[in-house]
Amino acid sequence: MLLLNASFEPLAVVTAKRAIVLMLSGKAECVQAALEGAAFHSENLTVPAPSVMRLSRYVRVPYRRAVPMTRAGVLRRDLRRCGYCGKKADTIDHVIPRSRGGAHSWENCVAACRACNSKKADKLIDEIGWALRITPKPPSRAAGGVLVLAVEPHPAWEPWLAQAA
Repeated sequence: MLLLNASFEPLAVVTAKRAIVLMLSGKAECVQAALEGAAFHSENLTVPAPSVMRLSRYVRVPYRRAVPMTRAGVLRRDLRRCGYCGKKADTIDHVIPRSRGGAHSWENCVAACRACNSKKADKLIDEIGWALRITPKPPSRAAGGVLVLAVEPHPAWEPWLAQAA
């Protein structure tokens, strides 16, 4: 479930259990229900299953300098497409290999298919005559940053993630 701040900014993705606890304690309200008829039931209470929730009070979020670089984040940033051939990617590759002084950073990592990753090995792309299909760069903080890279966004969350962009 997508959790929004009181100002409708995306904050985090929470589990169903956490979502229900926030709603029952009055700390959050349901902005958009998950599916028609989807609900959580107890012996004497029925709570509609939320897809998007909003906190009742504004929470100040500490400033984070950069979006942390993760394998899942690189794959999501590159839409799971190989930066060399465009096929489905399932791993990441360092454009300038770490064995040659390349950094483990957003600007030096791209999604890659296993075949391209194996062929490239620890060579530079100039040495094998390849070119990158994309320019690797860090994801924008304004576009949901950490939140979007943490999980696969649900289509119902699009209006709130688009506002943050």
